[in-house]
Amino acid sequence: MWKYIKKYIHFMILAGLCMILEVTVDLLQPRIMSRIVDDGVLGLSTGGVGDMAVIVRLGLTMMGLVVLGGTGGALCSVFATIASENAGNGMRKDAFRRIMRFSFPQVDRFGAGALITRVTNDVTQVQNMIMMFVRGMIRTSYMFLGSIFFMFSLYPRFGVIVLCALPLIAGTMVLCLSKANPGFAKMQAQLDGINAIMQEDISGIRIIKACVREAYEKLRFGRANDELIGTQLHVLVIFAFMSPMMNLFMYLVVIAILLVGHIQAGAGGTTPGAVMGAVTYTTQLLNSILGLVMLFQNISRGSASWKRIKEILHTEPELADGTFAGDAKVRGRIEFRDVSFAYPGTAKPVLRHINLTVEPGQTLAVMGATGCGKSTLIDLIPRFYDVTEGAVLVDGVDVRDWDQQALRDRVSIALQKSELFSVPVAENIRWGDEDADRAGIQRAAETAQADGFISAMAQGYDTPVAERGMSLSGGQKQRVSIARAVLKKAEIMIFDDATSALDLKTEADLFQALDREKSGVTRIVVAQRIATVRKADRIAVLEGGTIAACGTHEELLASCPIYQDIYNSQMGEGDEDDGQ
Repeated sequence: MWKYIKKYIHFMILAGLCMILEVTVDLLQPRIMSRIVDDGVLGLSTGGVGDMAVIVRLGLTMMGLVVLGGTGGALCSVFATIASENAGNGMRKDAFRRIMRFSFPQVDRFGAGALITRVTNDVTQVQNMIMMFVRGMIRTSYMFLGSIFFMFSLYPRFGVIVLCALPLIAGTMVLCLSKANPGFAKMQAQLDGINAIMQEDISGIRIIKACVREAYEKLRFGRANDELIGTQLHVLVIFAFMSPMMNLFMYLVVIAILLVGHIQAGAGGTTPGAVMGAVTYTTQLLNSILGLVMLFQNISRGSASWKRIKEILHTEPELADGTFAGDAKVRGRIEFRDVSFAYPGTAKPVLRHINLTVEPGQTLAVMGATGCGKSTLIDLIPRFYDVTEGAVLVDGVDVRDWDQQALRDRVSIALQKSELFSVPVAENIRWGDEDADRAGIQRAAETAQADGFISAMAQGYDTPVAERGMSLSGGQKQRVSIARAVLKKAEIMIFDDATSALDLKTEADLFQALDREKSGVTRIVVAQRIATVRKADRIAVLEGGTIAACGTHEELLASCPIYQDIYNSQMGEGDEDDGQ
């Protein structure tokens, strides 16, 4: 944590000095008040005659000290807040950067809800801990020691009374904190679960309503929330028990001081003002102890959150970056060399011994039944996953040797599930090339057959897109995503069933436009429709994670039973030109 705090240590030092000033003023007030009572009101030093001048002088002194202490307290809050907020800002940014470098399996292991909680709520808890530590540790410790010191200075027996009560107070604190601490980590984990449910339900609200599962989801969320509330109540009950116990001990101290003060004042050993000052110091001591309890509570909760943040910050990305940044010798060549792949944590391979080469400028189509490994195959090209065996080469270089950014700069991808953001349409397309101008964006949209419906919108390309693209139809979202892929200056284009929501005419117009605008680009098209793949240079048919056949449409139609079955189920057994 020092990495984030040290940059703002000067603010923390200033906050500490200002807090020392505030506490010093608080500690001086009871001593001054005792003099007002003894000398100004009772006149013990002047033969029992009160002295108004002493009352006025010391009263004005107290007022001046209050202003000075209040200023110190305000500045302490400002400096401590600056330090804690900036430290939290650095943690949050670093955590987010690290998450952006995680592989897909790492994100899955943490869970989206847990990652959100750690970057938001956990960082906030650490910020609170830093701020409370700067303000609370100095205030409580200085107030605690100062109150005892001044009580000894007023009358030593008062200090002894307080010291006798400290073991009981400390024992109660240790017992309660040891019982409460495990609850803080449990609360944060339960908050992860609530965030995960919220994220799932909001993103899947349509299917929930379509399946009339609102009641079930309410119960599921309610159970998770009840568990969190149960843990919170358990912790709060512990602290609710501790607070009155602390008050009880301190009130017993006050009673003891009053009894001893009454006896000693009558015997001339102390004064009424000293007794009054001792009672005030006891109150301050109680407040400092309660403040210490709150400080330990914040530290305990903040420490639990810091462990969760540190887990992100110290988790190294599984996909180690290579150093190769590419050259101009070969562009757009893809090769799979005896590639096998199994998802992390599973033993059964999804792909087995894949050997396949796509030359620059060629179009390879990939077909097969659901679950045969089509999407997994193309995920290996931009290195979303590492192969289990074999190697995937782009431009003759193993993707594991590539610099990941350089590799992915060469690949543009359009997915079946189009990911759009809550920004204008033009900005969603500009994700393909952040330097593109409006004319380039519009050309990409024209190629993707999206310009027509975009231009017809109320604000055209400046029309905001609702969250997750809910304001657009499935086909419109796919075309915007395709426009984003077209805009990117990449040598390899991947379409992972990205035209499934388009009608055949729109799809045909799209591929004709791509042939004109991106003629030299290597293209991989994953699709389920014969009409989508039949014009590809080659078609790879996957079955059970292996390549059952690979060839042109005509070759597969003549020799591959799997392809023949797909063709007959979609096109019928008549003239194949019917589907052109």
